[in-house]
Amino acid sequence: GPTSSECLGDFLRITLSAEYFEDKYLSLFVVDQSGTAWELDEAMAAQCGYTVTYTTCRSIQVRASALSCHSHLEKDVFRVTIQIKASHTPDMSNATTHLKSASCHYGLWSPREIKCENNYMEVSVRREVPQTIKDFVQDEPEDWTFVFPQAKAEEASIWQIVFHQPEEKRALLMSNAWSTGYGLNTSDSRVLLRVPYTAAQVQLVEDQGITFSVLRSSTFYKYQWVILMVDTTVACPVDGVDYMNQTITWTIPKYIPPLSGGMTSLKDVLVEAGVDLHKLSAKEMASRKYVLLNELTTITMKIPIGAEGGYYKTSVSNGQLGVKYTINLFLEHQWEDNKWGLTKHTIIKEIEAPFEQAEVVITNNLNLSAGLMNVTVGTFLPDAELVNLTIEGVVVAVPEALQHGYLIHRTRYANGSKAYVLQVPLDAPSIKIEYMGEDMRAYTLNVTLAFITYPSSDTFVVPVVALSAVKDAVLPSATEFCDGRNLHLIITRGNVDQNWLPFISDWHLTQEAAQKYNYILRDNGTHLAISVPLLSPHVSYEVFHTSAIKASFYLTLKDDITLAQRRDFSVSCLFSPSELIQCLPNGTVIITAIKLVGGEDLDTALLVLRDRQCKPSLVTERTATFKFNVNTCRTSRKFNSTTVTYENEVLYFRPGDDIPIYQLKFLCLYAVKQTADVPYESKKNPPPSIQPGSGCLALSLKLFKEKSYSEPYQESEYPVVKYLREALYFEVELLQPKDARLYLNLDDCWATNSQSQDSLPQWHILIHGCENNKDSYRTVFHEVNYSPRVKFPQHLKRFEVRMFTFVQGTSLLQE
Repeated sequence: GPTSSECLGDFLRITLSAEYFEDKYLSLFVVDQSGTAWELDEAMAAQCGYTVTYTTCRSIQVRASALSCHSHLEKDVFRVTIQIKASHTPDMSNATTHLKSASCHYGLWSPREIKCENNYMEVSVRREVPQTIKDFVQDEPEDWTFVFPQAKAEEASIWQIVFHQPEEKRALLMSNAWSTGYGLNTSDSRVLLRVPYTAAQVQLVEDQGITFSVLRSSTFYKYQWVILMVDTTVACPVDGVDYMNQTITWTIPKYIPPLSGGMTSLKDVLVEAGVDLHKLSAKEMASRKYVLLNELTTITMKIPIGAEGGYYKTSVSNGQLGVKYTINLFLEHQWEDNKWGLTKHTIIKEIEAPFEQAEVVITNNLNLSAGLMNVTVGTFLPDAELVNLTIEGVVVAVPEALQHGYLIHRTRYANGSKAYVLQVPLDAPSIKIEYMGEDMRAYTLNVTLAFITYPSSDTFVVPVVALSAVKDAVLPSATEFCDGRNLHLIITRGNVDQNWLPFISDWHLTQEAAQKYNYILRDNGTHLAISVPLLSPHVSYEVFHTSAIKASFYLTLKDDITLAQRRDFSVSCLFSPSELIQCLPNGTVIITAIKLVGGEDLDTALLVLRDRQCKPSLVTERTATFKFNVNTCRTSRKFNSTTVTYENEVLYFRPGDDIPIYQLKFLCLYAVKQTADVPYESKKNPPPSIQPGSGCLALSLKLFKEKSYSEPYQESEYPVVKYLREALYFEVELLQPKDARLYLNLDDCWATNSQSQDSLPQWHILIHGCENNKDSYRTVFHEVNYSPRVKFPQHLKRFEVRMFTFVQGTSLLQE
C-alpha cells in the first residue's frame, strides 16, 4: 500500500512508499481527535514532536513522539493520524487525500525522560502532588481569575515557564511560550517541554570537549489552588563526532552538569544502542563491527564507514559529484540518582561521514553497422535522477530527447543503483566531425546530462564526450615572408580546420580586433592571410647579433568549441636597429624603444630619456615611442667638420634605484653644410617677437630634515647643528608667479662663513647649474615629482650637500 507503520519504543514511524508517491507533490498534515488537520511544516514538527526524514530509496518517513501534539493517549497506548495530500502539480490542484492512523504501546515512564531528536529536544517529568496538598480542603476557594488573571482555569495546567540564563531569569506564560515556538503540555501524570534547537533561550555549553544545546528552565503548573514547580532542564549533544581511519567515532559524556546538578549519587542502570531506533544486541553489533564502550565518564560508539546499517547517499560539493555514508544511530542511557530516581536519556543522531568524490564511468560502444553511438553513463544511487540534457546549448527535458534523436534507457541493478544508456544516430545534427590529431578525424558526441538529488534538490552535471576515429585528416600549411615594414603569414586550409579560429596567445583575432592594431586579416574560406607591422604590440623582439634584431610573430589556430590548440605558425625577420629611429630635418627625433624577450617585467610606460621629465608619447605593452627636439631632454651634441651628432638614451630605472637596468643609446647625424629647397610664402602678419620686461619673482630656500623632503626645519629650530659630511637637503621653489610655462633653473649657489652673501671666503656648490668639480663630495640633484604639495614640479629644484666647514691651515675659521 501507499503507507506502512512501525512502533519503535516511545516512537511511531509511518513510511510513505516511494513507488506510490513518485513524481508527486506532497503536503503532510496531522489530524487531531476533533478531525482538524494541522499542516506539518518544519516549525510545527519541531514544536509538536514530529520528524520528517527521507530514505535513500526516496521514501518519506514521519516519526512521532508518544507525547506529540494531537496524538491521542489512552492508558498505555498512543494513536497518531497522518493525512497525505498528493498532486501532480505544485499548486496541489486535483490532489488525492490519504489517511493513515496507527497506534503504539509504550512502557512504563521514568520519573524523567529526555529525548534528543534531530530537530527538537524534549523533556517530560513525572507530575507529583504532595499528599499534604491533596488532603488540604479550603472552605472558600479563592477566585483564581481574580488572584492570577493570567493563569488558566483548568484543574491542572501549566501556568508559566522560567528560563534560567547566566545574565537573567526570564518568565513566559504558557500562551507566550507556545507562540515563541516552545511545546508545553500536561497529562494526568506528566509535564512536558519541547524545545527547537533554534530557540532563543537555548545555550551552547561544552563538557569534556563536547558541545551541548542546553535549556535551563523551571515549569510552574497548577493543582487546584496550589502552584507547583518542576525542573524541566534539557540538554542534547550537537557534536562529538570524529572521523579517522575510515571509522566514525561518536562520544557522549555520561553525566552532563546541567542534568546532574545537585546530585550526590549517580549509578548506571542501562546503556543500549542501535540503528534506526532498532536496538542491537552485543552479538549483532560485533557482526557489524560496531564498538560500544561504556567507560567511567563517557559512552563511545565506533562505526566503520560503509558498515551494515548505514547507507550511501548522493552528495554534491562545489559542483562535484560524490557520496556520503550516512547512518541513523540512537543511544539510550538510563541512570539513577538521589534527585530524580531514574532518568532515561535517548539520543537520536543522524551522522554523515565526510564527502567522498565519485567517478562517473562513461562507456562508448560504437555500432558502425547500425550507424549508432551507444553511450552508457553511470552507475548512480537511487536518490539521483536525470532531469535534462544540454544538446548544442539547448536544454532538453528527458521526455523531449527523442525529438533530437536521443533514445534514453534507464537500467536498474539488484542493489538499487541505476545507469542511463543514450542511443544516438551518427548522422544526428548534434554529432560533430572534429580533428583528433595527426591524420585522424572523429565523430564527436558532446552532451551534458543534468541530475537532481532527492530530497536535498542539489544539482550536478555529467559532461559526456564520445569519439569515433577516422583516418582522413588534411592539415593546414603556411607560407611566411617579410617586406620592408611588415610580417606576412598565408595559411592554406585543409579539411579539418574550417572551424578553427586564429589566436594570438589567448587573444582571439577577429576583423574588428585586427583593425584596432592596423593588422590586415583576410579569409576567403581556402586561405587565411594576416599581415602585421614590424612595430606591433604582438611582435616579440630579441637581439640576434650586434647589428640586427629578430622580430617574430606567432599565430595559433584553436578549436572553436574547446579552444584547444590545433596548429601553431610563426614568421620571423631580421631588421636593423636603425629602423627604430627617425631623425627629421626640423630637429625632431622619433625613437621607438622595444621590450626584448626576457624583459617581461619591464613597464614600458616608465621608460624615460636622460631628462626623466621626458616620457613616452605613445605606449603599448611591448613598445614606447618618444617624440622630442634635439635641443631638449638633455640631448648631447658633438661637432666635426661635416656633421653634428645628437645623442640621447632611453632608460629604465627600478623604483628607488639610480642605476638603469635598461639602456638604449641612439644618435642622429645632421650635415653641417647641406642645400635644401624650402618653400617660402610671404605673409603680411608680423613675425612673433619676445619683448624684454621686468617683474618680481618670489623664491624660497628651505632646509629639510630628510631625503623625502616631507618636513622642513622651522624657524624655531635654527641654528641647525650638523656633523661633518652629514647630508643637508635644500629645496628652492618659485613661489610667484604660478605659471606652468615657467621653468626654474639654478645658475650659481655658494656658501659663506657669515650671514652676508658677499663675505669671504666663499665656496661654490653649483656653478652654471652644475655641481662643482673641485668638490670632494659633489652636490647631488634630486628629482621633483608631482604630489599634493607640489603642483608644478618645474618650479622646484632639490639638491643635497655634505656638511663642511671653512679652514685656514689647520684652524677652523669662525665668524
